[in-house]
Amino acid sequence: MFKPEDKICYCFNHTYQDIKEDFLKHGRSTILSSILKAKKEGTCKCEIYHPEKR
Repeated sequence: MFKPEDKICYCFNHTYQDIKEDFLKHGRSTILSSILKAKKEGTCKCEIYHPEKR
């Protein structure tokens, strides 16, 4: 199980708590939408920031 402070997105520093609050506020994850958009645009840097380089 995730802890609130666990990082989910290393590129944009989103934590589990950030995503949970976003979902509760909007009824969907706007954070997830922005991450997917960044991946499509090539502005995501997971290979640099993620500890497992993924």
